[in-house]
Amino acid sequence: MSSSNGDGEQLAFIRETVRKAKPRTWRGARLAAELPVARVVVDKGLLHLDQYFDYAVPEPMAEDAQPGVRVRVRFGARVVASGRREGGELHDGFVVERLASSDYAGPLAPLAQVLSPEPVLSPQLLRLCRTVADRYAGTLADVIQLAVPPRHAQAEAEMSPPPLPVPVLPGPGSWERYPQGPEYLAALAAGGAPRAVWSALPGPSWPEEIARAVAATLAGGRGALVVLPDGKAAARVDAALTELVGPGHHALLAADLGPKERYRRWLAVSRGSVRAAIGTRAAMFAPVRDLGLVVVWADGDANHSDPRAPHPHVREVALLRAAEERAAVLLGGLSVTVEAAQLLRTGWARPLAAERETVRAVAPRVRTVTDLDQARDAAAQSARLPGPAWQAAREALASGPVLVQVPRRGYVPRLACARCRTPARCRVCVGPLEAAGAGEALVCAWCGQAEGEWHCAECGSFRLRAQVVGARRTAEELGKAFPRVPVRTSGRDAVLSSVSGEPALVIATPGAEPVAEGGYAAALLLDGWALLNRPDLRAGEETLRLWTAAAALVRPAGEGGVVVVVAEPTARPVQALVRWDQAGHAALELEERAQLHFPPVSRMASVTGSPKAVEDLLALVRLPEGADVLGPVPVSAVRGEEVERALVRVAPGQGAALASALKAAQVARVALRSAEVVKVRVDPLDIG
Repeated sequence: MSSSNGDGEQLAFIRETVRKAKPRTWRGARLAAELPVARVVVDKGLLHLDQYFDYAVPEPMAEDAQPGVRVRVRFGARVVASGRREGGELHDGFVVERLASSDYAGPLAPLAQVLSPEPVLSPQLLRLCRTVADRYAGTLADVIQLAVPPRHAQAEAEMSPPPLPVPVLPGPGSWERYPQGPEYLAALAAGGAPRAVWSALPGPSWPEEIARAVAATLAGGRGALVVLPDGKAAARVDAALTELVGPGHHALLAADLGPKERYRRWLAVSRGSVRAAIGTRAAMFAPVRDLGLVVVWADGDANHSDPRAPHPHVREVALLRAAEERAAVLLGGLSVTVEAAQLLRTGWARPLAAERETVRAVAPRVRTVTDLDQARDAAAQSARLPGPAWQAAREALASGPVLVQVPRRGYVPRLACARCRTPARCRVCVGPLEAAGAGEALVCAWCGQAEGEWHCAECGSFRLRAQVVGARRTAEELGKAFPRVPVRTSGRDAVLSSVSGEPALVIATPGAEPVAEGGYAAALLLDGWALLNRPDLRAGEETLRLWTAAAALVRPAGEGGVVVVVAEPTARPVQALVRWDQAGHAALELEERAQLHFPPVSRMASVTGSPKAVEDLLALVRLPEGADVLGPVPVSAVRGEEVERALVRVAPGQGAALASALKAAQVARVALRSAEVVKVRVDPLDIG
């Protein structure tokens, strides 16, 4: 049956290709007469222009100017004496609808050009973009820029291959370790839409488990979308799915592919040539046809929040798509976010977790020590390691590699006066000074200004001490303590994807830990205070997530795997890691948020700008009843410019009203010709 379905789909694909190649002049004349107006969304991401504009369709363009295609239009044209509209700047846009008439009373400017007859903005994708723009108080044009990649003519001219036959349903594999795992896969294969928060077991199996969920969805005749926080994780799932069902069933949408290749693969998804897409943040809008499953891995990772306006989050877009397209959801990770715990508490999703006995069998043993624990010998002291951590590393190096997680990159990224402990600051912009290497001059981390003759402004001392030691300095110290052991580093400048199982010290910043062949023999999680003591509401949750990601790369306790956490043992994230109870930690965090009326129990937006601009916007905004304004408070002062931020909080169910009110206030500021920029962000990650 699979073979006959595949043959029918290939025949339909060929017929569609032939139909598109036929002469179209007669059809164009009919369309020009019946639907002479094109409604266009213009690529101008300005809040006061967030609407559709009508244009006349010239007869030569009538057949190609279909909904979803890219066009070029003149915007801001003037009306001349004859009544015609002339001039204006050329802007790109998308046709969203063809109409028989327009509500605009005057003459319509004609479309300047149809850039491509390829319908890249489907009605479904347009609805999603509109919903995301409204949720985040943004513009439709800005969201479309995130959703539709730039055009590449050569890739567009190539014909996408016909879709492959539906793959055979694979077995549950390692999903059998979860009591509800086989049942979840069966529901996907049957075309159901189960929603689950998945607490993945530590170890290397999670990419294969995601691949089996995707394969089950494909076997049920529906499409699948997987979004991961970085290219390293996407490559692992890509390899697992290729091995499970073979090539050609899915497309990897990675940022490093280059514009032509990435657009070619995106077109293959849009045209239905492949039914599944895997990628990083931008893939959340991938136009997968007949979407049956959305997978978001590690939804707490900051990479899932887009830095470009209006800053949508992958998790929220995934939930919107699942609700709109009636798709299943798999919100997975080694840790559990507070937002995922909220979905479980409301009953929107069900937990997908292993029994405690299974968790204990595959998790490493976690030990806690503090910075105050005395080192046992001079080597441990020179390595800046507490005695138990140094001992664990020495013993583990006899059987395999040791991972050392350091919170900060660089050499000495934070310095202070050795006498009075006043932070060392730049004289130009007041930014923090850092040391790039041994014997090198101090440099400002903000403006890059070198500081050759620093002295403390408080006590006059010329001596400095390290507040935080970076990954490069740690590698240097450990190299001296273990002179015969290879030392490798992985961080922003050079991220390693994997290392061998031979004894070595691997120094990595959070998120850049490479996978070790056979697992690490041990992991040292250093300077825990630097993560836990950040002045942010999410500090505990984020610290536990980073620790868990590193600890999950270590061998099980039964194979000697040990994790040493250098932090206060009584801290809640430390205890959650010791018990390997990330879901319990998220539930406790959610209870505290509920008492404080903080997200995700409430909805929140931040307003950031100069004190005058923030005051003006808050005066214009018509907030929903019961809304709270927290602040404004100073957040930074760069190059002498004072910046303040206010947080606006509303009750559940009022998020749409909050976004609409903030957007209307921004439009009102434009009408008043206010030149100062105010940054509005709905659901900010950094709450403080």
